[in-house]
Order: sequence, then structure tokens, then C-alpha cells
Amino acid sequence: MSSTQSGLRYGWTTGACATAATTAAYTALLTGEFPDPVEIVLPRGQRPAFALDREELAPGRAMAGVVKDAGDDPDVTHGAVVMATVRLGEPGTGVRFAAGPGVGTVTKPGLPLAVGEPAINPVPRKMMTEHVAETAARYGGTGDVEVEVSIENGEEIARKTWNPRLGILGGLSVLGTTGVVVPYSCSAWIDSIRRGVDVARALGHEHVAGCTGSTSEQVVRGLYGLPDEALLDMGDFAGAVLKYLRRHPVPRLTIAGGIGKLAKLADGHLDLHSSRSQVDKDFLARLAADAGATDALAARLTHANTALAALQLCQEADIPLGDLVARHARRTALSVLREAPVAVDVVVIDRAGTIVGRA
Repeated sequence: MSSTQSGLRYGWTTGACATAATTAAYTALLTGEFPDPVEIVLPRGQRPAFALDREELAPGRAMAGVVKDAGDDPDVTHGAVVMATVRLGEPGTGVRFAAGPGVGTVTKPGLPLAVGEPAINPVPRKMMTEHVAETAARYGGTGDVEVEVSIENGEEIARKTWNPRLGILGGLSVLGTTGVVVPYSCSAWIDSIRRGVDVARALGHEHVAGCTGSTSEQVVRGLYGLPDEALLDMGDFAGAVLKYLRRHPVPRLTIAGGIGKLAKLADGHLDLHSSRSQVDKDFLARLAADAGATDALAARLTHANTALAALQLCQEADIPLGDLVARHARRTALSVLREAPVAVDVVVIDRAGTIVGRA
């Protein structure tokens, strides 16, 4: 398996694993033998080979399973067994997909799949369909099959994902646009943010909230009574929320988070992760000075240990640092949204969940 420049290993998506399992199962159905390892072709031309973890052949059906290797990415599905059961279908029916145990079903609009469909995304469906056709051509099949995808313990794993909030019930989604998992690309999280906006829009919600964590989410829920589908688990990806809403606007956006992360947004950072942006204490000191802080206080702020410590110093001196951070964070958000018709408010909290600033 290849690796990134930093030496981290790439992995394979659930869609790639399902395609490998499907190819192996259909090959066994037509020939009586499971190819092991089984090689597939990914959308960008890579040709990975997958060892089979399990196989089962019976009249009219075959099942194969592979263990998902997400490489060095902290993927909740790493190590899960992805299985495909292929059954012969009626002539002319083509490839039909079914959700087996551990694969979810779509129950809300706004996703790239219709309500009631198995949560097997369009690119994995295309990959599996193409490999079924290629296998049929090679071994004399018709290509008319039902492919049932299952993921061992998928329903339990799915509770750690966005799926329940997006209305994907009963298990995981079969995902992947390239077949490759890039370590720490966070592409799955960003894709979940986008799908969250899509679902909120499809359900007609006119107010969504991007929250940096569970505490800010609870605060926003208490302030506005927003339903689960309107709450976006933004994490560190403020830029992902804002850029997607610029193209797919919702009338109102609330951004909520702790003073540290929102101080970074106020300073123009769109990725709020500690490894990719830092709180600029000099910036906070300038905000406070513009609001009337003494030179002595401003000097103390530049040496404050954290943004929270800076906030506490300002609170003692009656300087509304939380409101100033909220105002500048809102300004950053509006600059990213450009002319999109989205009204923005910002809520800044401390670690206890107390609101310390609004704009």
C-alpha cells in the first residue's frame, strides 16, 4: 500500500471493499472458485488487491468479505468486515442493491439517494456495477444480479457517525469517490457537513447552526430550539460550512463555539484545529485595546496562556472580549459567504457552556 509524503499509509474506502467483495462473490457464483486475493480497478486507475476474510458458496448465491484497512487514518470503520452477497437475478433486471445487516437505509430527503434506498453511495454503486459487467463478460454471466452489502457490527459503529442525524438508519453508509482513504484528510467529516446542509435544506429548515463541539451544540439547542437535523457538527471546519453555504444558502446560520476556536475564526482562520492554526494573543490584545483596555492590560493579554485566560483578564477589567471575538468572527464568516443570502450570528462560550460573547 502506498503512503503519503509524511510516511502515513493510504487506506481503502468501504466502497472499494464492497466492490472487491462483490467481484469475488460474483466470480465464485459463475466459476465455483473465489479469487483470493481479488483485484479491482479504482476510479483513478489504481489496482489494489484484497485478501478475502470469508467466503460462502451456495446454489444461486455467493458471499465474500474483506477487512477494511483505512491505512493510518483514524477511521471508525477501520477493521470492519465488509461483505457482499450476490444472488442471480431475473433476466433484464441489471444490478440491484440491497442493504444487509450493518448497512443503513435512507429515511430523509436531501442525500444523493432516494428515501428508502440502501445507503450505498452513487460512486460505489457505479464501481460495483462496472465490475459485475466485467466479471459477467469474462465468465459468461448475464450481469443480472442482486448485490446485498453488509458490514459486521455496522449498526453499532454507525452510532459514532453522523448517520442517525442525517436520517440513515440501521447502519453505516458505503462511501468513497476515489476508493482511497487519504490519512487525516478529514474528507469524510467535511462530506458529512455538506450532507447535513443538504438534509436541512431538503427538510425546509431555514436556520442551521455550525457548532465546534457538544457543549456549544447544547447551548444553541437551548437558545433556539433547533432540531437535530439543523445542527451541524462543524468541529474545526468552519471554512467547510461557510463555503458550502455560499453555494447552497440557508437563510440563517448560527456559529457557536469556545472562545479559543472562535478567536481563530475572528483572526481569519477557517481551519480551527490546534495543529493548523493558533490563537494570536497580540490580536486579542489589539481587540481589547481598541475597546479601551489599558496598556498594562494589553501587555498582560499578549502573555496570557490561553484565550480563556485572556477572556478572564478582560472580564475583570470590564472589557467585552467575548463580544469583540464574536463580532470579528462574524465578519470573517460574512467575508467567506460573500453575497450569499445568509444572515449570521455568533455565540461564544466558555468551557462551562456559559455564553461570554454574541454578535
